[in-house]
Amino acid sequence: MSRSSRGMWVLLGLALALGLAIYAGLQGRHGADAALKRATEEAAIPTVVVVNPSTSSTVSDELVLPGTARAFTDAPIYARASGYLKKWYADIGSRVTQGQVLAEIETPELDQQLRQARAVLENAKATMEMARTTAERWQVLLKRESVSRQETDEKISDYVAKQAMVDSNAANVKRLEDLQAFQKVVAPFDGVITARNTDLGALIDAGAGGQARELFRLAAINRLRIFVSVPQAFAQNARPGTPTTITLEERPGKVYKGTLARTSNALDPTARTMLSEVEMENPTGEVLPGAYVVVRLHVGLATRGLTIPANALLFRSEGLQVAVVRDGRAELVPVKIGRDYGRSVEVVAGLQPTDMVILDPADSLVSGTAVRVRPPERPKAGAPGPKSGG
Repeated sequence: MSRSSRGMWVLLGLALALGLAIYAGLQGRHGADAALKRATEEAAIPTVVVVNPSTSSTVSDELVLPGTARAFTDAPIYARASGYLKKWYADIGSRVTQGQVLAEIETPELDQQLRQARAVLENAKATMEMARTTAERWQVLLKRESVSRQETDEKISDYVAKQAMVDSNAANVKRLEDLQAFQKVVAPFDGVITARNTDLGALIDAGAGGQARELFRLAAINRLRIFVSVPQAFAQNARPGTPTTITLEERPGKVYKGTLARTSNALDPTARTMLSEVEMENPTGEVLPGAYVVVRLHVGLATRGLTIPANALLFRSEGLQVAVVRDGRAELVPVKIGRDYGRSVEVVAGLQPTDMVILDPADSLVSGTAVRVRPPERPKAGAPGPKSGG
């Protein structure tokens, strides 16, 4: 083969190699573009987390309500006798027993009235005794026919009138003596003094009206009343005798037992709630009257439908909706909600137990959008499994 022929074949080989290289480069670029397009399309499909509606409600039948604790008995203590405060024996925070003296009142005007009433009573007794003696004498003279019956009857009537006057004055003396006994203000029941509104030498007005002012306020805190407002949906199931539990934010982990004692059997037309009263024993006084408490009331309501997490709901202009996955695409389904349990809600219409409900759906999600379901995460090796019941 001549040198020119060999040169020709070399040029042809180089041209073929260059052509193959260019073809391979174009094919590789086309494949990379296709792969990038496929990756972009796949990335555009959102990945969602789904759950199935629960048919047997795992939520508790407890109704959690805020409440206010009040002393079982809380009474203002007024004076029954007017005068000046001579001495007080109990201050705020003092624990007192029934009949214990709280204060003494000096009553000079009442004492003078009592002395005067006793003197009037003695005078009435003397007058009555004279009328009795006269009536007896005239009755003897009547038997001798020395006086007329008319005059004798007048003397007897005078004696009866004097006797009634004695009884009236005796009753007045007893009334003033009873008032004088109120010089000592005593506790009507066992409890704690929560207020003292008087001091030595203060002018005391008797009674609970007009210018009168309460001297002390006494509260029985060994037992408490807790007032809660039960929503209308649960009012029919809040029955007296239902056990309850009470907790305080400042005492985490501490649970107090109580009982639903009574209800108002009427709804507040403004709030649509029913005032209810829970009774709670408080022997150590840990819970203070006026405290904010949390009451858990066992209403015992059965779940009528399915329950789903609250973060699965979509609030749209068409109404309340839930996004479900069907055939790889999202579909917005209108639902009807029953009771709200806080983190979960009851769905009474619109869903089936087999539906795959999307959690935390995007606000821009529309029906027909392709979605990818994220598989459930498997527990890591060595990680503790779920705790068994019991």
